[in-house]
Amino acid sequence: MRINAVSWYNDFIGRLVQCRACPRLVSYRESVKPLPRFMNDDYWRRPVPPWGDLGNARIMIVGLAPAAHGGNRTGRMFTGDSSAQFLFRALYEAGLSSKPYSISRNDGVTIKCVYITSVVKCAPPNNRPNNEEIHTCVSNWFRYELEHVRPRAIVALGHIAFLGIKLALGIKAEFKHGGYIDFNGVRIFMSYHPSPRNTNTGRLRIEDLVMILRMAMEYAGC
Repeated sequence: MRINAVSWYNDFIGRLVQCRACPRLVSYRESVKPLPRFMNDDYWRRPVPPWGDLGNARIMIVGLAPAAHGGNRTGRMFTGDSSAQFLFRALYEAGLSSKPYSISRNDGVTIKCVYITSVVKCAPPNNRPNNEEIHTCVSNWFRYELEHVRPRAIVALGHIAFLGIKLALGIKAEFKHGGYIDFNGVRIFMSYHPSPRNTNTGRLRIEDLVMILRMAMEYAGC
């Protein structure tokens, strides 16, 4: 992000958290019941804000959507669930995060050169937004983020994140884990999503994600 980054970000978040454009997502995010270990937590249950190094965000990391008991609980993207812990272990090993975890908005973690966001801003049922919801979020929010952050490199975490990026930029390409494409001076790197389905089976290994992050760092000059 460039000049007036904090001002733009604060205005963006102020509008984002009030969004009720997708009835199915609004109903789901507000009805999620706390897991037993989170019974005392005050769930966020709103569109989940992105976050990062607002003054020097050369890399944009893009996920699918907030997790029901992750971002939808904590109020910060990639925070408080197993996918977040895998991502932050990789960010830490790559030298982009001050700590190898992301637990809460008050955990003291700082990230450098990175802006973390999602294509869809509300937790979807079964982690599956429908096409209309993806298009709505890309049109209303994600495309606007890309225009203001202006990253040098983008890391797409999974097929749907990559789909959102393609919709926002108006490009055609196929998802390939470990691959990348160039568009108007921006390099878009592709990785499987760090979900338990991928990480517990070894489909995505920590060293794979660290390698992709380091390639993004080199290209972006971080």
